[in-house]
Amino acid sequence: MDVGVDSAKELPEGLDKVTQQEYASLSKLLQEFIEIPTIDKAWSFRSGSEEGSNAMFMISQPSLLANKRRKSLLSSYAVKESNNSVKFHWSPFPTEITGVSAMVPSPSGSKLLVIRNSEGDFTTHFEIWGASEVKKEFVVPCSIHGSVYSDGWFEGISWNSDETAVAYVAEEPDTTKPTFNGFGYQKDGTTHKNCGSWKGQGDWVEDWGESYAGKRQPALFVIYIDSGEVCPVAVGRALSVGQVEWAPSKYLVFVGWPSNRKLGIKYCYNKPCALYAVKAPSFKSEVSRTRGNSAEDLAIFNLTRTISSAFFPRFSPDGKFLVFLSAKSSVDSGAHMATDSLHKIDWPSDGELSPSMEIVDVVPVVMCPEYGCFPGLYCSNFLSKPWLSDGHTMVLSSVWGSTQTILSVNVLSGRVSRISPKTSNSSWNVLAIDGDDIIAECSSPVDIPQIKYGSHIENTPKDAEWSWLDILSPLTKCSENAMSCLAALQFSILKIPVRGMSENFTKGSNNPFEAIYVSSTSKKSDVRDPLITILHGGPHDVALSSFSKTSAFLCLLGFSLLIVNYRGSRGFGEEALQSLPGKVGSQDVDDVLTAIDHVIDKGLAHPSKIAVVGLSHGGFLATHLIGQAPDKFSAAAARNPVCNFALMVGTSDIPDWCFFLAYGNEGKSRFTEPPSAEHLALFYSKSPISHVSKVKTPTLFLLGARDVRVPMTDGLQYARALREKGVETKVIVFPNDIHPINRPQSDFESFLNIGLWFKKHCK
Repeated sequence: MDVGVDSAKELPEGLDKVTQQEYASLSKLLQEFIEIPTIDKAWSFRSGSEEGSNAMFMISQPSLLANKRRKSLLSSYAVKESNNSVKFHWSPFPTEITGVSAMVPSPSGSKLLVIRNSEGDFTTHFEIWGASEVKKEFVVPCSIHGSVYSDGWFEGISWNSDETAVAYVAEEPDTTKPTFNGFGYQKDGTTHKNCGSWKGQGDWVEDWGESYAGKRQPALFVIYIDSGEVCPVAVGRALSVGQVEWAPSKYLVFVGWPSNRKLGIKYCYNKPCALYAVKAPSFKSEVSRTRGNSAEDLAIFNLTRTISSAFFPRFSPDGKFLVFLSAKSSVDSGAHMATDSLHKIDWPSDGELSPSMEIVDVVPVVMCPEYGCFPGLYCSNFLSKPWLSDGHTMVLSSVWGSTQTILSVNVLSGRVSRISPKTSNSSWNVLAIDGDDIIAECSSPVDIPQIKYGSHIENTPKDAEWSWLDILSPLTKCSENAMSCLAALQFSILKIPVRGMSENFTKGSNNPFEAIYVSSTSKKSDVRDPLITILHGGPHDVALSSFSKTSAFLCLLGFSLLIVNYRGSRGFGEEALQSLPGKVGSQDVDDVLTAIDHVIDKGLAHPSKIAVVGLSHGGFLATHLIGQAPDKFSAAAARNPVCNFALMVGTSDIPDWCFFLAYGNEGKSRFTEPPSAEHLALFYSKSPISHVSKVKTPTLFLLGARDVRVPMTDGLQYARALREKGVETKVIVFPNDIHPINRPQSDFESFLNIGLWFKKHCK
C-alpha cells in the first residue's frame, strides 16, 4: 500500500508538492545519522588470575518512534596478544536496559548496583546483582526520599571499601502539604475514603533551575546492603549536597552548595561550593541511631575553607590524599564556565580531621598560554577511578583549543602531559582505565567515534609517548550509505588572527582564535559551496572537533561548515575567555565576521551564500549578525536564542548571567533581582533586538516551551518583530522541550527543518 502524501491537506505545513520529495529524501538521510549509537560510559574489570580483562559499555541510541533514548549494555573480553596487539571478544548482542537511572559496579567488580527511579509511584528500587542473578532487592518509599540524583552533577553514588554499604544523593522527601475537604481544612491531614479531599500546594520552594524541575533539596543517604536499611545523613537544609565519596576512614566526603538562593546550576560552575566531611552513620537499631548520636558524630567539617569552589573529589588508591577540581575562576569572576584548577589535600592517616589541613595547588589556572601549548584544565567530569597503577598519576579528558585531549597529571609533581596523539586534530575521550592501559574513543567531524586502546611504551615514564591501537567494535558502526557519505568529507582547524588588535587588551585576548572548517573532498576547484556558520552557546563553551550527527547531516546537503570558537570560548586560556564579558554583541560578532571573511578570502566560501545557526548564546550571535551585517547572510536559524537581555533577566533561572555578560567584571557586584531602568537600558543596547529594524534575512526559530534558561518569549518577541516588518520568518515550538531541544523527535525535526530552510534560501 502506498503510504505517501496524496493531497495538499496531508502535506506538512509550509511544504508544497515540489518540495515533498526533498523532504522525504532529507529525512531518510538524517535518520541514518540520528540512529548512530553513542557510548555513554565504560567500565573495565581485571582479575589477578586472568590474563585479560572484562569491559562493559553502556550505549544509547535514539528511538524516534518512542521519542526516547534506548540504553543497552555490551560486554567484551579483552586479551593482549604476543605481538602487543589487543583483541576484544564481543558479546554477540547488546542487552537493553529499561527503567534504569544509574549503574555502579562495586570496587572489586563482583557486584553491580542498579537503581530504578519509578515514575508512577515515586518509589526507588535498589538491586544488587551478582555474576548471574539479583542478590538483593530493596524498595525505598517516597516518605524516606525522592528520586536518586543520577544526572552527573549532583550525582554521587559510592560503595564503601568492604562493599557493605552505598552512599548516595537523593531528593529530600516532600514537606507536609495542607489537606482540605468539603468542610475546609483538615487538621490531622488524613484522607477519608467517604468524602472528597485534596492536598494543597503549600509553600513554593525554589528548585535548581533548567533541567532540574522539581529538584529542590538534594540530600545524603546511606543504604546497608545486608538489611536494606536506609539512613539519612544529617547535613541540614542549608546545603544542597552532591558527588559523595567514601573516605578511607569513617567519613563521607561530599560537595555542598548553599541552598539559600539557588539560581540555575546546569552548565553553571560559578556557584560557590566546598568539600565537606561527615561521619558515616553506623548500622544500628533505629532507637540507638536516633538517640545515640553525639555532637561529634553529627559534626560537618568544611575541608576547603580557603577556596571558593571544590568539586569532583577523588581519593588516591592508597587513601593518602584527596584530589579535587575547582572552578574558582568562575566563582570569583562570575563567569558561568572558566578555566579549572586541580588541588589535593593530604588525608590524615589516623582519620582525624583538622582545620589546619592544607590545600596544595597541583595544576593552576593558565592565564595566557602560547598558541598550541597547554591552555589549562577544562574538564566536564572525572572517571570514578582515574588512577594508573603508580597511585599518583591521574588520567582525564580536557579541552585543548578546538579539540578534546587525554591528559595525564602527576599529582605529586604537578606535571601535565598530553598522552593522546599530539598530531591528531580529532577529539579524544577517556572511557575507562584498564590496569595501566586506557580505553578511549576518538572521533572527528568526519569520523564516527572509534574505540582506541592506549598503552605507554615500556621502560619509559608514564607521561612519555603512548601507543594507540584501533579496536574493531560493533559499537562504532553505521550504515554503508552514511559511511560512504562521510568518506567524501574533510576537515581542518583554522587559526584566525584577531582583527583590530588593541594595546588595551590583555595578551591572551589578542591571541588568534580558531574555527573548524568542514567541506567536501570532491568539489571542483572553481566551485564554492554555500557556507553554514555554526555558533556554540555559553558563551564560555567550546565547539569540539568531535563527531556531530546533525553537523555531518548539514554538510552532506552540499554545504561547507564553519564552526567558530570565538574569543571567550573555553580551551584557550583564562585571559582569552575573560576578554568577552562586557563586550558581547561586539567582540564575539566581530570574531565571527572575521572568521567568515577569512574563509571567503581563501576561496573556501561563496560570499553571497552564507547561513548561520546557533543555540542559546549561539542564537544570540546569529540574531545579532543578521542585524549588524544585514547583507551578509542568506538565511539564519536560531534555537532558543537570547534576543533581549532586558526581557530575559526577569524570566530566566540565571538572571546573574545577563548582568555578567553586559557589565563584565562589574556584573557580579551589580547583580540584583529588581534591575533598574539603567540596567534595562544597557541590557537592551547589548541585545539583538536593538538591531532588529535592519534585519532582512529569512530566519527560522526553534523554541522549547519548557525552557527556563532562555524562556521562549525571548525568541517569540524577536520573531514577531521580524514578521511585523515583513521579513520571512518561520517559528516551530516544541511543547515538551527544555533548553537543549534534544529529545529525539524534537532534535530530528529541528535539523530537518534547518536543512530545508538553508537549502531553500542558499542553494
